[in-house]
Amino acid sequence: MNFVVSFRNNILAKNKNFMNTQEEKISLLTEMIAFSIVDGRLHQREYSFLLIVATELKISKADFDDLFHKELPNNVIKSEFQRVQQFYRLALLMHCDGVLHEREKNAIHEIGINMGLNPHAMNRVLKAMELSPTSMISPDFLLNVFQEQYN
Repeated sequence: MNFVVSFRNNILAKNKNFMNTQEEKISLLTEMIAFSIVDGRLHQREYSFLLIVATELKISKADFDDLFHKELPNNVIKSEFQRVQQFYRLALLMHCDGVLHEREKNAIHEIGINMGLNPHAMNRVLKAMELSPTSMISPDFLLNVFQEQYN
């Protein structure tokens, strides 16, 4: 299955109902843009993926393109669900060009830790995504992995 079609059908990857303000949406997308160039290059598939996310968040293409010239805001994602969701989006972005760079792996771990996510859960999710033929995992698996730390 095509990566873009898979993304569009993945409710957890695109669920925007938990973001209340345009500022929060811009902040999340800006973080994704910064992550997309951590390997020193913006691949066309990464740009397309980011544009799909922007469209799902109801951010215009002009505003989206302007974000490539802005500094990363220092907003804290409040809910754990939103942090897990953003981590998953970043992981999808990391996989969408078909090349896993060491700098991307290091950056996603650093971002996840800064968001307060469990490093063991992050590793399990990333490993499952590597093993998946579509680089996607089920929302139930994703949420269960992060909720296991509470049991």
